[in-house]
Amino acid sequence: MFVKSRDLSTAVVGIVLTILGLTTACAPSGTEGTAVSPDPNPVEATTPTATETDTEPAAEPAVEEPPVLLSAEELTAGWISLFDGHSLFGWKATSDADWRVEDGAIVVGSGEPGWLCTTAQFSDYVLKLDFRSDKGTNSGVFLHTSENSSDVEADCYELNIADSDDPFPTGSLVKRKKAEGDFESTEWQTYEVTLDGGKVTVKLDGEQILEYEDPAPLRRGLISLQLNEGKVAFRNIKLKPLGMNSIFNGKDLTEWKQYPDMASKFTVTEEGFMNVKDGRGQLETEGQYGDFVFQLECITHAPDLNSGFFFRCIPGETMNGYEGQIHNGFENDDRTQPKDWGTGAFFKRQAARRVVADDLSWFHMTLIADGAHMAAWVNGYQVSDWTDERDPHENPRKGLRLEPGTIMIQGHDPTTDISFRNLQIAEMAKRNQ
Repeated sequence: MFVKSRDLSTAVVGIVLTILGLTTACAPSGTEGTAVSPDPNPVEATTPTATETDTEPAAEPAVEEPPVLLSAEELTAGWISLFDGHSLFGWKATSDADWRVEDGAIVVGSGEPGWLCTTAQFSDYVLKLDFRSDKGTNSGVFLHTSENSSDVEADCYELNIADSDDPFPTGSLVKRKKAEGDFESTEWQTYEVTLDGGKVTVKLDGEQILEYEDPAPLRRGLISLQLNEGKVAFRNIKLKPLGMNSIFNGKDLTEWKQYPDMASKFTVTEEGFMNVKDGRGQLETEGQYGDFVFQLECITHAPDLNSGFFFRCIPGETMNGYEGQIHNGFENDDRTQPKDWGTGAFFKRQAARRVVADDLSWFHMTLIADGAHMAAWVNGYQVSDWTDERDPHENPRKGLRLEPGTIMIQGHDPTTDISFRNLQIAEMAKRNQ
């Protein structure tokens, strides 16, 4: 089995924070010579993680690879990376196989047949990836699957990677539809597959080779890479969510609830941006969301500013929800040492593994809330991957909240000056719908 780099990096961050004298009650931004308001989102203590305690055994620091980020064009279009090019963060193996990263690719060639699964589920999307397989390899990419799917005719889609003499050669959906043509190759090839409702469309190296309409559509699930027989490699794994709907019109704050008695001032700028100054305060959606994909762009107008967005909130209460943190500061010129949990963190739950964004520059964020599992990407790079293992509770400060709730934008303190644009959301479909 591979070693999860997420666990190692989390432990290292915890050790560094302890050495520096930081605790879970990290001071909010602006504490250097500036008076700020109290913590605007007090939460009940949870079981300590490696970022909250020094009880983890000492470990040699890992060599941190620089992130491989998406292009500006890809980010604007809504793409995120499912593979960072140097670790298996965001993936989970279902069997004892030699999943590993070599030369910027996920590689496997021996061990118990099984899958390497994303930790997050997705609904409608476009998926792109490169693959390369040895002669005689039988592998595939499983879509809308679970960790234990067993019937490719009913409970998942298997996009095959196999030689031309296989009953379902490369480009086929196993036991559903055979691709016509010989696409056997030991060179790198590129899949682009679109899952939209009940329709599956497959392109290989830019050419559409298959279209399939499922009479009983699968609408949600994991993405899995398969080890069956032979050596196979995958790289450049990217996903674009579909069905995103705007929740900010760029003109006014229609469909948002304002709190004029709070200190924060929310306005819409001439450029059509949502801006928040001062704090503490909040702006709340009228809509409520449970499982969803949320994307936005953000810019901080000064260094080390602190903000965030809350989700699955109890409507009308003060920032009572899970918090996706916004804070681009980091310690010791080391982006793996975030200040105040870091942009993309789940505040007081899991720190960001790396600060990717820069202050004074627009950056992109993507959040997936999928039951108890949550994950966030900054500029297309996954920075957090957390599952709430607390007992269920209607109050997210005290336990797992699965019920739909509002989304709130935060004004943190008197130094706040942050703008947002392109706020979009797509609710996840149920698995069979």
